[in-house]
Amino acid sequence: MSATIAQEQVNLIVWNQHHDPFAVLGPHPLEENGKIKSWLVRAYLPKAEAAWVVRPTAREEYPMKSLHHPNFFVCEIETEELANYQLRLKEGEHERVIYDPYAFRSPKLTEFDLHLFAEGNHHRIYEKLGAHPAEFKVDETSVKGVYFAVWAPSARNVSILGDFNQWDGRQHQMQKRNNSVWELFIPEVGIGDRYKYEIKNWDGHIYEKTDPYGFQQEVRPKTGSIVANLDVYQWNDQDWLEKRRHTEPLTQPVSVYEVHLGSWLNASSEDIPRLLSGETEPVAVADLKPGARFLTYYELAEKLIPYVKELGFTHIELLPIAEHPFDGSWGYQVTGYYACTSRYGNPEDLMYFIDQCHQNDIGVIVDWVPGHFPKDGHGLAFFDGTHLYEHGDPRKGEHKEWGTLVFNYSRNEVRNFLVSNALFWFDKYHIDGIRVDAVASMLYLDYLRKPGEWIPNQYGGRENLEAADFLRQVNHVIFSYYPGVLSIAEESTTWPMVSWPTYVGGLGFNLKWNMGWMHDMLDYFGMDPWFRQFHQNNVTFSIWYAYSENYMLALSHDEIVHGKSNMLGKVPGDEWQKFANLRCLYTYMFAHPGKKTLFMSMEFGQWKEWNVWGDLEWYLLQYEPHQKLKRFMSDLNALYKQESALYTQDFAPEGFEWIDCSDNRHSVVSFIRRCKDSEQFVVTVCNFTPQPHSHYRVGVPEQGFYTELFNSDAREYGGSNMGNLGGKWADEWSFHSQPYSLDLCLPPLGVLILKLDREKTAEAMGNS
Repeated sequence: MSATIAQEQVNLIVWNQHHDPFAVLGPHPLEENGKIKSWLVRAYLPKAEAAWVVRPTAREEYPMKSLHHPNFFVCEIETEELANYQLRLKEGEHERVIYDPYAFRSPKLTEFDLHLFAEGNHHRIYEKLGAHPAEFKVDETSVKGVYFAVWAPSARNVSILGDFNQWDGRQHQMQKRNNSVWELFIPEVGIGDRYKYEIKNWDGHIYEKTDPYGFQQEVRPKTGSIVANLDVYQWNDQDWLEKRRHTEPLTQPVSVYEVHLGSWLNASSEDIPRLLSGETEPVAVADLKPGARFLTYYELAEKLIPYVKELGFTHIELLPIAEHPFDGSWGYQVTGYYACTSRYGNPEDLMYFIDQCHQNDIGVIVDWVPGHFPKDGHGLAFFDGTHLYEHGDPRKGEHKEWGTLVFNYSRNEVRNFLVSNALFWFDKYHIDGIRVDAVASMLYLDYLRKPGEWIPNQYGGRENLEAADFLRQVNHVIFSYYPGVLSIAEESTTWPMVSWPTYVGGLGFNLKWNMGWMHDMLDYFGMDPWFRQFHQNNVTFSIWYAYSENYMLALSHDEIVHGKSNMLGKVPGDEWQKFANLRCLYTYMFAHPGKKTLFMSMEFGQWKEWNVWGDLEWYLLQYEPHQKLKRFMSDLNALYKQESALYTQDFAPEGFEWIDCSDNRHSVVSFIRRCKDSEQFVVTVCNFTPQPHSHYRVGVPEQGFYTELFNSDAREYGGSNMGNLGGKWADEWSFHSQPYSLDLCLPPLGVLILKLDREKTAEAMGNS
């Protein structure tokens, strides 16, 4: 190598336009007769007045000369080996010694990594791209720092900005690999340091971007990424994970408490823990809000987990916890897909929260948003000066109504970004499932678009074939790595086989929200009970299609915002009837085939709509009707988990049988739920009007004593306490095409769940 360098090469470095700064900067051997004669060290030091090369092991120091530019320094050192050196800089009145980042050439990204990423199949690309603490051995010396790598194929050049270089993009210019990925190891940068990428396009425009693969970001409104190590937390949930791996969730009870962490409970009053614990002395509403702030992940572990455990839910579903700049988006406009939101703490804090959930036998589901992302300048939009993550054509790449951009699912690297992101949350945070948001918006090219605002697929249809293939890929990969977890689709159309396996052509989810059931039931319960006799189909229609998919019945956050009213406001009647209607709806929901999801506040009967800017109306728990509804919800969950007939055959027609669904005159339905691999069954009878019935006959399949397991009208729940004194003996009276029947008292707006007591029946028959 020649000791001279072209002025053009120096200028590219000085102007921050070089795609391979290692070709100019760092140590370069000078050879003579095929042997290394000396080493040439070059450094561009924008703020240095003078510089020296320091060899710590040799205890020698060599002055550097300024050539071609006042801040471009060169030094020739006559030695055959130059494995370890540092730079001493004089910057004004200050001096400091640093390791030269361009002396470290060992890449973390291999050619095989780049190959897999380019074809969209690097499932753990987050371990290579992003910012990762690293260590290099040089002459028995360990040099610690951070390895940075970012995908920006169309950028002219990329630099790293941070606290460590005073946010000066000239100091740490990155090297381009494989014409797509930029990388650089910076010594002595560590965990907690803030950084961004400075990206220049070929027109010279500069974009300051957070790291798409960054593990942590600053608290909004700041937008910097933060170097983090996700491998330091000591997990204690190995037993939970092992049990999950060997469990089929579709045959287990799944009762989900959907939560937005920021508005579940604000830290604002000493009285809140007392309210949650069930103490009921009056508390002034005004006392709940002074100095309100978000709870941290640690505080949520202390308050939310015991609350959910008391209520008996099996899972907590978190509205999106990936980093997002705007609170009002509820988390659904994500800028940091690999960073848990810093609103509530750091990554280790969230790991602690999930770990504690598992140790309390509660699974964690996370809302995941692969359908769109916001246009914020620091995020993914126009990332490298081109439409990198989004479609370039706005007819495919933009949701105008939402003001967001759509991922380009046909691009391998974009698909890889999302697939590995789904795996990331299972891998690093031990989550137990994802609920994929707005699947319909991904599947249809004309979703919320007028004619002329969308482009048909290659066959002239409206289906987004690339998005469907992406969903199949992500579900196939998730279940390959993590058997026993949940992948739930929020899909509101009739797209076929959403929850069918990919090997038969399905999208590969194992659950799909039943939006039809939700709309039918809310419409039905919103009617005056007298009119319900004309709309019996609302109650019964869901069974016609119940086994076309693996359905989850969900009463979610979307149903109690934007003027839709909370649950109590949706149902008619006086206060007593409103609470009775809710108990009736919830009990029917838990007896109906399908897994369950309920949004926070529904369990105790909040009056106001959900407000993301505040917290729930916890003060209501000082009042008896709300206390009793909360107790009802706890008992209902306990019953659900206790009776295997209510969950083992949610998705098999053999698990459900109508007794009678035609009594629309009384608005009464009755049905049987059967257990898998057992003779056990339960009988459910629903009276959807305030009119009680003292002698209502219901057919049953077997003779014996039927225990009244659950009565939604019980006194302890705030009901009228009408019932059957603990149960009824079946009469030898064929009814409803069943060989026996029960003469029941049906409570007003009440649901009864009864079970044949085989032991008591056998004992009675033996005595007779």
